[in-house]
Amino acid sequence: MSVEVAGLDELYERLGHRFGRAEPRRRAFAYLRGLLAGLERKNGWTLAEHAGEVSPDGMQRLLRKAVWDAAAVRDDLREYVVEHLGDVNAVLVVGDTGFTKKGTGSAGVERQYSGATGRMENCQVGTFLAYASGKGRALIDRELYLPESWADDPVRRRTAGIPDRARFAAKPRQAQDMIAAAIGAGVPFRWLTADETYGKAGHLRYWLECRDVFHVVATGRDDTVVTEDLRESPVDELIAALSARAWRRRSRGEDAHGPGAADWVRTPIRPLHAPGRGHWLLARRRVSDGELTYYVCYGPARTTLNELITVAGTRQAIEECFRAARDDAGLDHYQARHYDAWYRHITLSMFAHALQVVTAARL
Repeated sequence: MSVEVAGLDELYERLGHRFGRAEPRRRAFAYLRGLLAGLERKNGWTLAEHAGEVSPDGMQRLLRKAVWDAAAVRDDLREYVVEHLGDVNAVLVVGDTGFTKKGTGSAGVERQYSGATGRMENCQVGTFLAYASGKGRALIDRELYLPESWADDPVRRRTAGIPDRARFAAKPRQAQDMIAAAIGAGVPFRWLTADETYGKAGHLRYWLECRDVFHVVATGRDDTVVTEDLRESPVDELIAALSARAWRRRSRGEDAHGPGAADWVRTPIRPLHAPGRGHWLLARRRVSDGELTYYVCYGPARTTLNELITVAGTRQAIEECFRAARDDAGLDHYQARHYDAWYRHITLSMFAHALQVVTAARL
């Protein structure tokens, strides 16, 4: 028996009770086996064929109409990842990615920015939370971003099966809810990092600070911070005023911004903070072209520059998860338009990817 098959048997023991009837339980694990198989595409047809079924009707029924709770399975996924990859020094990583779609019928689809392609696309967008430790990286939570045009359109909502409880929430608010759920579930971690979409949201930074969540989050050059002498300053002006001798070159291979050496600098901000805690503005200057990236940081007062750099670089972990889950677990191969179907496919795909990560960690 292969380690992966043994791992799937472990998931059967863990998840079987989530599917009350034998038929959806059997089909859910056939779906997982298909996601783990070396299929070029992993959609309803190919997963059904892999399971020996003559049509995709059963797989579509699993995603649309079968009785099971994707949120409960998500909770099991988070517990599974922590059980095998948990570490008190782990980093939570927030990010989003797009799922390119045709037409206008898929829940939440709109012409919007897709992190997967780096441009505007007709796509769905999912906000995700990843867990990164020295043992491995895996996705542990997800939310479908519902644009305001969808939230306020009862006809489109009804057609796509969007429940009344689903309302418009900006991506930083979705991130906040997922982080709160992770904290509530006792997920062990030391730092959190996120890109500019989330780092520019002052209310999210404030919320994290109020809960003493250490963080290194990217922000825009036009963001403002309070300096040590209680002035409000744009971050680019504050960094530009620093001495050239303050910069430190670090070569850490590939990080969230790509490979190559970079120069780093930090400066204290926010003099009024809790005892034993510190605030910094961190900047990264790429050696190849001088491009600057800015971060707002909060953590223990004795945090070193190298530790902040390491946390900032950990943001690549969620991109690695997206690539692996797409390539190896069919994250973006679904054809479902229905709101619940999106959550169900994405959750099962995340579980398949997590099993692969855990298997690699065991080996």
